[in-house]
Amino acid sequence: MRAICRLASITALAPSLLLSGCFLFFTTRRLPVPMAPAVVQTVTPDQLVAHLNERWTALDTMTAKVEMLSSVLKTKEGLAKDYTRVGGIIVMRKPAMLRVLGRAPVIGLELFDMASDGKTFTLYIPSKNIAYKGSTAASKKSANQYENLRPGFFLDALVVRGLDPDEFYSVTSDSETIEDTAKKHLYFVPEYILSVTRHIAGSHRDQPVRVITFHREDLLPYEQDLYDGEGNLETHVIYSDYKDFGSGLYPSTVTIKRPLEDSQIVMLVEKVAENVAVPADEFEVHVPPDAQIKSLE
Repeated sequence: MRAICRLASITALAPSLLLSGCFLFFTTRRLPVPMAPAVVQTVTPDQLVAHLNERWTALDTMTAKVEMLSSVLKTKEGLAKDYTRVGGIIVMRKPAMLRVLGRAPVIGLELFDMASDGKTFTLYIPSKNIAYKGSTAASKKSANQYENLRPGFFLDALVVRGLDPDEFYSVTSDSETIEDTAKKHLYFVPEYILSVTRHIAGSHRDQPVRVITFHREDLLPYEQDLYDGEGNLETHVIYSDYKDFGSGLYPSTVTIKRPLEDSQIVMLVEKVAENVAVPADEFEVHVPPDAQIKSLE
């Protein structure tokens, strides 16, 4: 009986001995030390939002020359269908005017032409001589997921908007470690995460609108998640490799992921110009009289 009690005492004591390091042999390993940025800025939540709003307020128009790579993903099957690279001209004017012209590389053949005034849009495909017209906000979800793709998501991804008066926000601090496989370095990246919501009337629940991730090195947005009215993640945008194109810093690569449609667009930005005069006819698509018109709800 006394031996059993002694065994029970030793068994109860064992975890504390192990945790304290007693009776353990150990070795020391060197771990890679992440490289921290030379400058880490600290701002209050109000200052971060003010900085975002100032960037948005200062922008009136934007034109860009890009190359676009589109993919249809079948994530459950582990497959991806990549389409031919397309050259693109993008023209944007606040609050919601947008024109996107796609051309085949080298030969310059027009592949598509799309324009939106923020409420309605027209998409013309010359090779099929067909034009799609409809509201920028789909009134209901279509069984054809690609009919749910409206120009609004593209506009929201191009530029990170400021906050609307009816939106609320919170800011948290975080960090991540990024591996540069080419240089064999780890980088420590401090971040601010701005969550934007709207209050739901008569409820204690908020509706998610956007989540924007800023790097504290330069306080520029590097990721943006946009949600639909049902709280589903509709668009995930990654902004990378910021460059000065002559009118300010803009990402040279914009990756737009649409998880609900399993699609992705990667824009490689070649030129950007901000606040240049854009005539009204830049936002008009010429549709031939004999073109087939298809209306989308």
